[in-house]
Amino acid sequence: MLRKLLLSMGMVFLCCPCSHSRWLEISDVKVNQYSTELAGPKVVAEYDIKDPNISPAAPAYVFVRYSIDSGRTWQLIPADSLRGNGFDIVEAPGRKEIIWWGTSHTSFTDLTQMDIRIRGIAMARVPAGEFVRKTLPGAGRDESKEIKLDADLPEFYMAKYETTISMYVDYLNEVGGEGAGFNARMANSDRCGIVRDENNTYSVQPGRDQYPVNYVSWYDAANFLQWCGLRLPTEAEWEKALRGGLYLDGDQARGKPNPLPERRYPWGDESPNADGVFRCNFDGADDGFDYTAPVGSFAKFSSPYGICDLAGNVAEWTLDWYTTSHHAGLDGFRVARGGSWMAVRAACDAITQATQLPLKESSIMGFRGVRGPNPPR
Repeated sequence: MLRKLLLSMGMVFLCCPCSHSRWLEISDVKVNQYSTELAGPKVVAEYDIKDPNISPAAPAYVFVRYSIDSGRTWQLIPADSLRGNGFDIVEAPGRKEIIWWGTSHTSFTDLTQMDIRIRGIAMARVPAGEFVRKTLPGAGRDESKEIKLDADLPEFYMAKYETTISMYVDYLNEVGGEGAGFNARMANSDRCGIVRDENNTYSVQPGRDQYPVNYVSWYDAANFLQWCGLRLPTEAEWEKALRGGLYLDGDQARGKPNPLPERRYPWGDESPNADGVFRCNFDGADDGFDYTAPVGSFAKFSSPYGICDLAGNVAEWTLDWYTTSHHAGLDGFRVARGGSWMAVRAACDAITQATQLPLKESSIMGFRGVRGPNPPR
């Protein structure tokens, strides 16, 4: 009703919830075990990933978890134990193969003891190179000038969408049997929508699977990402993902200069509701959503790399401490970026920082993952 009323008033929405905002579809999984003459047994997993949107610029991140106790506990297979074209960063759709060497050093000896799960996440490539970094350390409160800004980053990959409720429920059902990662406020059907059942399993309330998970602490976010082999973005990575590098194809290629390297928002410099067009989910219901919006709802206004919802919806935890020469080591605050569904328009920009204690679980807080080199700490 709200959307119809606003449309009748001349408001314009350009929202297109994306079908790829959960795990990417992986099908026809076949797993076999073989003996080798010198290297011991190996497990070969084959699967199909048919999403036509997968490309070098928009790859899939694929990870594998296995269980040897009928699904009671699961483990991530480290990427350095795998070979083949079907794990980590996958740049094309089709039939894929993953080869797992060294299974003789695990606690199972044949496939009858093992269950396997292969999952994929839509990512965006952010090429190596410089960008215009405007964030000030400690929100400009570091008068010592000792903190140096790094505006030249190596290549990394960022999740195209914020982590959804359905993805988080899959995680809870593997690791959260004792309640780890869940809190009772997640049951709020308007703002989140996760149900904890009596048998310590979790489910998504109807219609909520495509919404971003919230009420997650910094530790909850970090633990989810460790579960799938990713990490939180640094502040610098987050800002570059929104604004784009000086060259959108990277400093090595230098074929696509960024037309707006100092853009204020992912789409440019226009206000989030300029000319009656709503470009993100921010404070109030005029954008069509009382609370959070399904991830990808404003995909037309994504970043130069096609990353959605970097402005508004849920504020996103980053890896970085809130650090100044005065605060270092004293209070433990972490930095969140991007504004939220409760933020004013100006706070959904490229540089506004929010600080939050890492234990805090809030309806405005969510996250997304990054695959890339570990930054210096």
